Amino acid sequence: MGILIAIVIGLIVLTLALYAFMTTNPADLARQLKFLGGMVCFAVAGVFAISGRWIFAIPIAGLGLSLVGMRGIPGFSSAGKQSAGGQSTVRSAALEMQLDHDSGAMSGRVLAGTFEGRGLDDLDQSDLVQFYADIVGDGESRALLEAYLDRRFAGWREDVDDDPTAGQGSTTGAGPMTHEEAHQVLGLAAGASEADVLAAHRRLMKSVHPDHGGSTFLAAKINEAKDRLLGKHN
Repeated sequence: MGILIAIVIGLIVLTLALYAFMTTNPADLARQLKFLGGMVCFAVAGVFAISGRWIFAIPIAGLGLSLVGMRGIPGFSSAGKQSAGGQSTVRSAALEMQLDHDSGAMSGRVLAGTFEGRGLDDLDQSDLVQFYADIVGDGESRALLEAYLDRRFAGWREDVDDDPTAGQGSTTGAGPMTHEEAHQVLGLAAGASEADVLAAHRRLMKSVHPDHGGSTFLAAKINEAKDRLLGKHN
């Protein structure tokens, strides 16, 4: 009887998995199937436990736990879990910029200058070009703003004077990246494992790598954050 119940549960889960396969993106699907597999193992282990066959129940339950992981159990979480909202944050003297991990969308807030306190999304192209001119001596802020403008206004450079030093001015307030900043850049919580750092680095580089139309500056920041957290900086 116990085996029959396990088979029925397995068929139900298989049906749900096939439905998920047709309606879910591959990354989410892999996580869901792994979780469902763990739940099936728990169910089968429960059937064996009820019938007193602990020799089967214990290893099957262990397999289920390995599939679900501690994150799938209420009350447990990982210190290296991606931060809420899935965002990376990069700051310069004049800008604070966020990159959404899922969509690749960028948003930001002005920290200094004429538009201090305003969001970049609230400024039109002429305002942003003016702000770009105002921060001519801040190379980091200019590089961040260029990355944002490239995504929002593809032809914005036509409205800017052809200045060979644009974006290459001295960097205001530059210094070694701290561990806290590195976690923010990669969108990780404090205590992230090496595997978490490498996974976040790979994911973000797909969004900002210069070879795919991304930002050289942001790619450099992401690489610096990875190296900082993995102890590759002196």
